Amino acid sequence: MSVRVRVLFFGILRDLLGSEAEEVRLPEGATLRDLLARYQGPGSRLDRLAASLALAINQEYAAPGEVLRDGDEVALLPPVSGGASTLAQAAGAGACLLTTDPLSSQALAEEMQRPEDGAIVVFEGVVRNHTRERRTLFLVYEAYRSMAVSQMQSLVAEAQQKFAIRDAAIHHRLGRLEIGEASVVIVVASAHRAAAFDACRWLIDNLKRTVPIWKKEHFEDGAVWADGEPFPANLATSRPPAAAQGNE
Repeated sequence: MSVRVRVLFFGILRDLLGSEAEEVRLPEGATLRDLLARYQGPGSRLDRLAASLALAINQEYAAPGEVLRDGDEVALLPPVSGGASTLAQAAGAGACLLTTDPLSSQALAEEMQRPEDGAIVVFEGVVRNHTRERRTLFLVYEAYRSMAVSQMQSLVAEAQQKFAIRDAAIHHRLGRLEIGEASVVIVVASAHRAAAFDACRWLIDNLKRTVPIWKKEHFEDGAVWADGEPFPANLATSRPPAAAQGNE
């Protein structure tokens, strides 16, 4: 007996393996660790990245020892950077959104604000023109779209539990972004400023570590996938070394 799974590759993995996805057959009872082993070994282009990957089954993070079932969708996720139109949006103003359209922090803040709010805190990540002394021309963002929206919604829900905030929203751009354009906007509404500031900082820090969105930086002399921030220890296949930060 065997199980068939669909394996998805993103960011630098797609470039290394020359494919966005493939179908794999494994013995019944095989785990994510067994699947990952197929891409490791002498001469493997994936070997140097294996320790820093996170794994997902059916759009949920999963441990290497989890058993695979027939028809599962598996994603091998490199450290994240933290669709044509709107891909997903939660009910209410506190929406989590992926879009290729330009972002407006002012419009989102105005939409979210309520009379009971004493503080509206906005974070806007903007594409800058350099990374580590190299001139940046533009960025290209891609995402594991359905999982990314789900993870953003989970972060907003967790922030509402952790901090005394009324609502929060995360909007993220995909596709090509020029210098000066906003790649991500986070808005937090609360009765008091301290909770809003704390929640906003927590949201962007965790988005850049756990939401499957990647960026490719295009320079005058070439293009590279940005070094992502390491996954939290409970998500990575093993604890990776700290990575350098790149462009916003």
